[in-house]
Order: sequence, then structure tokens, then C-alpha cells
Amino acid sequence: MLQIIQIDASEMDNFSYLIYCPETLCAAVVDPSLRPELLLKRATILGVRVKLLLNTHGHQDHIAGNDVILKHTDAKLAAHPADLPNPDISLAEGSTLKLGNGEIEVMHTPGHTPGSVVFKTGKQIITGDTLFVSRCGRADLPGSDVTALYKSLQRLKNLPGDTRIYPGHNYGPTVTSTISWELSNNDYLKCSNLQEFTRLRSGI
Repeated sequence: MLQIIQIDASEMDNFSYLIYCPETLCAAVVDPSLRPELLLKRATILGVRVKLLLNTHGHQDHIAGNDVILKHTDAKLAAHPADLPNPDISLAEGSTLKLGNGEIEVMHTPGHTPGSVVFKTGKQIITGDTLFVSRCGRADLPGSDVTALYKSLQRLKNLPGDTRIYPGHNYGPTVTSTISWELSNNDYLKCSNLQEFTRLRSGI
């Protein structure tokens, strides 16, 4: 099973992630943010080789460290072209990325941005700014779409309850959670329809 390491990545409570295969020592980094050196340091400590650079979406607080990662590794940049034009690997719904003996599945989850994606490996998901612990991403930014965000969250709600959530920011009472916990505690996931969600997300 692929392992996920969570790293505090900015003064804006961003999380970066290092995903690696313990058998082959192949690794991917997710959303380097403002402290890419921490990802590189952890990769060196573990003795892993960074093969992929993955972005959950194209906002600057998540991609600011991309150039540093690409400069110091042989990683290929993988992202949805709606957010990051011309990546080395264009991601879409159903894309799969091989990493050592494991695999990373891609769910296209637009709403926060047009090209937002969630990375899934086994019962672990890296959700970027689509889903936080106890909250969800904003839908009032350029390119945001509250209807699309609602639909994306409905898809995540249907994942197995013990699926572990690794969010893009440290905004909740814990640094990770599960789908089951979110269904019980996240008001945005409790909304029974789009209209209720839109009112809550809009703060009106």
C-alpha cells in the first residue's frame, strides 16, 4: 500500500503531501506550496526518488513550489489542464498513475476551480481544496462553481466510510478525518439539496 506523509507547507495552513511506495522507494509529491524544501528533505531522509509532481488545483498557494521540485528532481508534472495548461501528464476523470507497486486514481472534482482533482489510493484520498475536515472549499472565486462543487461533494460522500481524508489546508479540529466522520460532522455534507448547500456556502 502506498504511504502518505502530511507536511505543514505554509503560513496559510497549507498541507503538502509525499506519497511513496515502501517496496520500490518511488515517490510523488502533492501541492508543494510555499515550503517545497520540506518535501525534498523528507524524500532525502526516506531515500525515495520523486517521480511525479501532482497538483490538486492551480491556486498559487498550492503550486508556488512547483518550480523548485521540478528543478531538483526528475518529476513529471501531472495536473488537470483546466487549471494548469500543458502539464507533462494531463489528468482527467478516471486517470490512473502508476507509482512503484501502487496506483493513484484521479477523480475530477470541479467546483472550487474548474480543474480541481482528488487523488485516491486505496482508502486514502488527498482532497485539495474540495473537502476539508469539517468544511469545504470556497465557491465564490474566479472560476468557482457552487453547483459543480455540490456535485463533487456528493461523489465523495459515496466513498466507503473508512476512507481517510487528507485535506489541502489545516482548517478543522483534526489534521485528517474519514468520510464517516464528515457525514456526521460536516454541515456542508449534511445539506439535503443544492439550494440548501448554496445558501450555506454563500453565507446567506
